[in-house]
Amino acid sequence: MKKKILHCSMLFALCSLLLLSACSNDKAKQPLKMPPVPVTVGTVIQKPVPVQLRAIGNVEAYSTVGIKAQVGGTLMRVHFKEGQDVNKGDLLFTIDPRFYEAMLKQSEANLARDSAQLEHARVEVRRYEDLVKKGYVAQEQYDQIRTNFAALEATVNADKAAVENAQLLLKYCYIYSPVTGRTGGLISYEGNLIKANADTSMVVINQVQPIYVTFSVPEHDLAEIKKYMAMDKIKVQAVINNDAANPVEGVVTFVDNTVDTATGTIKLKATFDNREKRLWPGLFVNITMVLTTLPNAIVVPSQAVQTGQQGQFVFIVKEGAAELRPVETGIIHDDMTVIEKGLAPGEQVVTDGQIRLMPGAKVEIKGSGLTTETQRHGGK
Repeated sequence: MKKKILHCSMLFALCSLLLLSACSNDKAKQPLKMPPVPVTVGTVIQKPVPVQLRAIGNVEAYSTVGIKAQVGGTLMRVHFKEGQDVNKGDLLFTIDPRFYEAMLKQSEANLARDSAQLEHARVEVRRYEDLVKKGYVAQEQYDQIRTNFAALEATVNADKAAVENAQLLLKYCYIYSPVTGRTGGLISYEGNLIKANADTSMVVINQVQPIYVTFSVPEHDLAEIKKYMAMDKIKVQAVINNDAANPVEGVVTFVDNTVDTATGTIKLKATFDNREKRLWPGLFVNITMVLTTLPNAIVVPSQAVQTGQQGQFVFIVKEGAAELRPVETGIIHDDMTVIEKGLAPGEQVVTDGQIRLMPGAKVEIKGSGLTTETQRHGGK
């Protein structure tokens, strides 16, 4: 009896084990349901996008003039202060004019004396001309009178030139600004003895309105630059100290005639009105050159574009799941990438969370608390 009870217990235990094993196998065969991947999305839009080139530029004065004296003498007066704005024609320096005033008076006196002698010689020529015709005087005597007249006439012409030269030297005692600009540090001071055409300038004036910005671009961009310059003026923006909200605007006015073979770049200049005088000679600025504008470009946030072994791609959200879409990209502008092929306006692209995605994976848009599948069914 005991043996029969033990046998039944063992048989029951074996059946229980077989039943548990069968249940475990059924659970293992059931597929695991993966939770949706949380992502952020952006919308594919269509808008105008400027085609730009960027570079570092250096501000240069529109013109730089070193002021030098053309006559020597004592510097009597300086008519401006260092760093002052001056206009074209403003008086800058006065050199002691007394020596040149005396020289002018002497030249004028010589001219007056020789002019009087010339007038007397002219009367003599007319008088002797009648006498020689009547035979009262010899021809040789008349010829001598004519020679004296010609010599005095040449002397008077030389005296006139001397007067003009003295007037010019006297004028050089007063030095005027040849341009409108900003004066630099003063090198010659009142009381200094000034040498004519000295090696050192008395002051340097920089013209800052308008003003140049010089920058270089890669040589492979030259063809595009020349193409758009032939159509219209190319606009340029200069950003000072990363103040992108307040750029200074100008236009490209110069393209160098030689490519720098050492760097593979070509030098350009842009001209700025600089009405507010924000640009200053020697300043470095960030240059943005706008070649043209793509009127209907398709763009996505740049972080949506990924790179794989087959090229660039994006994940789009379609019917609650992620779909991998190969794309061809163009230029990048303000954290937006132009898509030349592969997307249409209005599609949603994944901008964050791509690392956990695979084609067909269910997604949940961050911030909504709902999967895209649930959103399509009204949150039910």
